[in-house]
Amino acid sequence: MRRIVFIISILFFAKISFANDTIIVHKDARLDLLTQKQIQMNKHAAMLTGSGQYKGFRVQIMSTSNRDEAFKIKADLLTKFPDQKSYTIFQSPNYKIRIGNFLKREDAENYRKQITNLFQQEIYVVEDAIEYTATEETNQ
Repeated sequence: MRRIVFIISILFFAKISFANDTIIVHKDARLDLLTQKQIQMNKHAAMLTGSGQYKGFRVQIMSTSNRDEAFKIKADLLTKFPDQKSYTIFQSPNYKIRIGNFLKREDAENYRKQITNLFQQEIYVVEDAIEYTATEETNQ
């Protein structure tokens, strides 16, 4: 008798579980907020270098082994373009003079076009770690 009740109950429950083939998932609305926040954090992290600076672009004005010439060009940049910060980078045996902090290559290219007629040497855009302060617009 016990076996019959046991077998009938198993068949009854098995029939219910096979008949019910729909799964309803109730998702907490906070998961969407958490997902959006994680997406923003990933975008922000993709913009950073390993040292915590932003990935960006600068315009390289010159590369020379003559220190005096490099600092002369840098002084000239400071007087002609006080709105942009200039940088001297020493990579033995050359001094590289760069200007600007641009997040987008297009912005750096536009700036390069503006200043290209002021210098005789080849001027080009290079990738570099830049100084930048994040805004709400950047984080979105």
